Order: sequence, then C-alpha cells, then structure tokens
Amino acid sequence: MSATPTHLLDRLAINTDLARRILVLFLRDAVTKVGFRRAVLGLSGGLDSALAAYLVAEALGPENVLALRMPYRTSSQNSLEDGQAVIDALGIRSDTIDITPMVDPLLERFPDASRVRQGNIMARMRMVVLYDQSAAFDALVIGTSNKTEFLLGYTTIYGDNAAAVQPIADLYKTQVRQLARALGVPQQIIDKAPSADLWAGQTDEGELGFTYELADQLLYLLVDERYTVDEAAAEGFDRALVEQIWRRVRLNHYKRTMPSVAKLSRRSIGHDFLYLRDWSG
Repeated sequence: MSATPTHLLDRLAINTDLARRILVLFLRDAVTKVGFRRAVLGLSGGLDSALAAYLVAEALGPENVLALRMPYRTSSQNSLEDGQAVIDALGIRSDTIDITPMVDPLLERFPDASRVRQGNIMARMRMVVLYDQSAAFDALVIGTSNKTEFLLGYTTIYGDNAAAVQPIADLYKTQVRQLARALGVPQQIIDKAPSADLWAGQTDEGELGFTYELADQLLYLLVDERYTVDEAAAEGFDRALVEQIWRRVRLNHYKRTMPSVAKLSRRSIGHDFLYLRDWSG
C-alpha cells in the first residue's frame, strides 16, 4: 500500500453532535413522511451497519427497528457476535437468517464463479431477505453504505447499495468512525479491520489496495474541493493512485444513480419529471 499523507485529516473532522442531530432528524422525517413508522436493516457486525443501527434506533425508537443478521456458511463467528453486541446495547428487534441454503444452489450451478460473483450473489440475496422482511414488518429498508464505498463503487448494485433511505452515505469512512465513537458503538467494532466477510482473512483495504484513510483524503480533494488530478497529486499523493481512484469514481457513477432513461416524451422520468417525495397534495 502507498504511504499515507495525513495533512488533510483535520479537514475531515466533523462536529459529531451536529451530525448526530441532523441524521436522527433526517431518518425520522424520511421514514415517517412516506407513511412508515418502522425500519429494517442488515446488521453485518461491521462499523457502518452498527452506526446506522444506532442512528435509526434513536430516530424511531428501538421497538420500531428490526436488525437482520444474514450469515453465509463462511461468515465469521466474530461478525455474528459483534452484531449481537449492537442488538443487546440498543434493545432493538432482531432475527438471524442463514442465507447459505439460498445461495448455494446458484453457486453449485456455476462452480467456476469468481469470488466477486460469489460476493455479489450473497449481497443480493441479503437484499432479497431485507425487502421481504420490510414487507412483513411494514418497514422501510435503511442503507448502511458510506460515502467512500459509494464513490469508489465498492458496493454491489441492487445488493448492499439498495435501500429506501441512506443515512451515512455522505460520511467518509473516517467520519463514520468519528461518529461511531461519539455514539458509543462498541470499541471492538470501531477497531476491527473493515471487511465484507466474504472469505477468511478478506478485508476491504486488502482488496482495494489502499487504506480508507488515504482514499478519504484524496476523495475529499477530488469531490468536495473539486481538485483536478494534477492538483491532488501536487498535494503529495502518488499520481498513479490519484488517477486510479478518480477513474473508479467516474466509472462507477452508474451505481450512484437511477437507471438512465431514454427520452422520448415531453416529460420523462429522470429528465423533466423530478418531483421530490415531499410534494404537496
């Protein structure tokens, strides 16, 4: 991995009290204004889903939150235990649904499936379960992806990036960690290496080839500050890495938007028909 400059980390610091108030009010408004009172989310045992659980429990009340642990047979026991620690701390409703019997028939049909394909299948099966249980619980699905993942495309479209509401998608991973500390998320979850838990020893940063801390600094410059690649490299970052990260941002834009609609009429969805959810009447 590349050396990590740290001169921009102060600029990624957030007012955690303010962020907490904004996100709690956002969740309460986003869920209730469309006629719901309850929420459901996947609880992986990782930092992002733990933070989302803390926020939505505060917004709606723990009795109105259903957290689903959805392990595959290769999932680590630590992930299950960390998820349970969040459930116990918050007093939210929970269920554990093993996705192995749902995933394995498809993997058996395609035994040559790469690890990426296998991971995508698991992520989409978990979303099938979440949306089914959202109907059963009369709840909205709450997303658990952060800004770093969304920008880098380190998500599965119609898998872990599918949700009705995304509370932490404007927080970089380092900011997620800051807010999690402030909300009292268990320390072992804050300290653990980020991982999709797809196979033994798998980590996000190992797959990406760089640390979240490094990516966050670069993304902050390229996205929030609108730096060019040349300007970001001039801050002391390896130019090849800057180009790599910016290429990922550009190529994965389709994961961050609704499907493109070919325009044929005067008022086309996604072009001219852009009403917000909170329209009147």
